[in-house]
Amino acid sequence: MNLLVVGGGGREHAIIKKLKENPTVQTIYALPGNGGIAQDAVCVPEIGAKDIPAIVAFAKSHDIDFAVVAPDDPLALGCVDRLHEAGIACFGPDARAARIESSKVFSKNLMKKYGIPTARYEVFSDADAALAYLQTVGFPIVLKADGLALGKGVLIAQNLHEAQDAVKTIMQDKAFGDAGSEIVIEEFLTGPEVSVLAFTDGSAIRPMISSMDHKRAGDSDTGLNTGGMGTVAPNPYYTAEIAQVCMDTIFLPTLAAMRKEGCRFKGCLYFGLMLTPDGPKVIEYNCRFGDPETQVVLPLLKTDLLTVMQAVENETLAELQVEWSDGAAACVILASGGYPSHYEKGKPITFPASTPENVTVYHAGDKLQGGKLVTSGGRVLGISATAPTLQTALADAYEAAETITFDGKFMRRDIGRRALAAMEER
Repeated sequence: MNLLVVGGGGREHAIIKKLKENPTVQTIYALPGNGGIAQDAVCVPEIGAKDIPAIVAFAKSHDIDFAVVAPDDPLALGCVDRLHEAGIACFGPDARAARIESSKVFSKNLMKKYGIPTARYEVFSDADAALAYLQTVGFPIVLKADGLALGKGVLIAQNLHEAQDAVKTIMQDKAFGDAGSEIVIEEFLTGPEVSVLAFTDGSAIRPMISSMDHKRAGDSDTGLNTGGMGTVAPNPYYTAEIAQVCMDTIFLPTLAAMRKEGCRFKGCLYFGLMLTPDGPKVIEYNCRFGDPETQVVLPLLKTDLLTVMQAVENETLAELQVEWSDGAAACVILASGGYPSHYEKGKPITFPASTPENVTVYHAGDKLQGGKLVTSGGRVLGISATAPTLQTALADAYEAAETITFDGKFMRRDIGRRALAAMEER
């Protein structure tokens, strides 16, 4: 089989490595891919992930048997719709279903209509009305740009002044472009956060191993929000009892709501959850695999990934048992100095001669230059390790991370610390 994976980051590298395990796979094309992904797939850097006509034309001319659309932007732009129209089997939601991520207003209204637990909220398309509403609320409070904003469109305001600045940033300064034309202002929830990715064909659902993300750039959750500085799986706060509550009150009701709204969701549905004193609530939905959650979840998947994705496409997921390995996984992100603000590119990367068998280096922001890998993004590499225990997985990931160098490299030193503490408390 010839496969096509749209995207070019660490998430896509993790998907490609897992797809390669299927013996029927002959060639995997990555559009655009990156320098490190080129070790595992044929990269086509001249075709960007949002160039839908070029992606479809490439798929048709290269006899693609199955495509995986991984990032949010091409999903929201209808990449799956266009591939299906061209007769190409595909993993991922169509544009109507992708609104569950691409529009915060759509997803919040969906939850309100169908009684899915989430934070109380109001929606505004007028900045003055939003500013007036802020005079009536308590703090802290959360402000979200309606559309896609590279994971940075969510601002937490501790007081009125910060909230007013956030409205100005999102709605008046257009820091996130048209994504900020509407804004959601919602109550600030407290409790442990949990990420749960799930395979679904719109009716059946197979949740993946839970994970814990680390969004802030600095240790002890300080600094700016990022796309994610590391992850661990499973999340110790997500017990079997809580998982059942989520299945009954969030997962299945969400799928039913999407079907009733005429936008059946097929693909990977990401549930960002807060385990509040009042029970689990949805912070956000994503319409695709998370990054870097994928880099700790897929290494624990025992069932063949392509088989699962085909079952989703064919709507036969209910017939498939999806199995997971015991143990744990940890991922530490190596980032460029200055990320998520300004950072320099083009720094040569030095790798060790070999890495341990339980460690995988996922390439996110690098490119080939003169035959050598150099940095080309903020999050450069994800160093993932699997082990029988989380403590060992973290130790192995950090040990391997120390052996890779580039000018300006930085990483958080406390990935998994909260998870380990939670495990000791149980």
